[in-house]
Amino acid sequence: MLLHDVCRFLDAFAPPYLAEDWDNVGLLVGNPTRPVRKIMTCLTITPGSAAEAVREQADLIVTHHPLPFRPLKRLTTETVPGRLLLQLIEASIAIHSPHTAFDSAAAGINQRLAEGIGLRNIGPLVPCTEAGPPSAADELGAGRYGQLAKSQPLAEIAEALKMQLKVAGLHRVGPAQQPVHQIGVACGAAGEFLGAARERGCDLLITGETTFHTCLEAEATGVALLLPGHYASERFAVEQLAEVLGTEFAELEIWASQDEQDPLQWV
Repeated sequence: MLLHDVCRFLDAFAPPYLAEDWDNVGLLVGNPTRPVRKIMTCLTITPGSAAEAVREQADLIVTHHPLPFRPLKRLTTETVPGRLLLQLIEASIAIHSPHTAFDSAAAGINQRLAEGIGLRNIGPLVPCTEAGPPSAADELGAGRYGQLAKSQPLAEIAEALKMQLKVAGLHRVGPAQQPVHQIGVACGAAGEFLGAARERGCDLLITGETTFHTCLEAEATGVALLLPGHYASERFAVEQLAEVLGTEFAELEIWASQDEQDPLQWV
């Protein structure tokens, strides 16, 4: 199996046209003609996850968050991205990132979040306007929204979300008993989707994290927020991505990083 074979599958699973303009997706480091035997998925390349990839002799890291993310003028050990990139390049480990294309894909993070909390009639909060299959503009895009089978109190949805994402706590904006029927979902740091959620008639927006002032805006406009954390809102999906890749490439050894963890801890 060659690297370009895996990249071709990833680009079909999370088409790059779905990525945001500011993003850096696709094969970021590596020779497409090199063979691949071991793949590790992770949310972010950190010193811990990079060391795991080197230790376990991975040939490819599929990371949700790109490395590099922003253009680099030099590649040295004087910066954290430089040190990590040099470490992985020296170990002949390639890097692929689907990032916001994975957020918005048909079986991507936001779709999985929406289905996990039981939403029906799911559609994109912000439909895709880039060139893609003719039907994609109606079906795909950034974020998701949908309806519950019946209205539920905000507190009940919060408990269900904690169980789904396996977190000990989360932040809530809005009264515990506020009734919720229509919900918007946008993983990661996506407070900018508050306006789109309001326009869609959502009673609640679920996102990983957002700013204090966005929380105030949500409270003032009557849209509840549930904030389980950036890590929790996305990490589950890279575990599922490892399963997807394992099904597609059964002859390869594929796993989700065991060493990465949320830098924010509840105390």
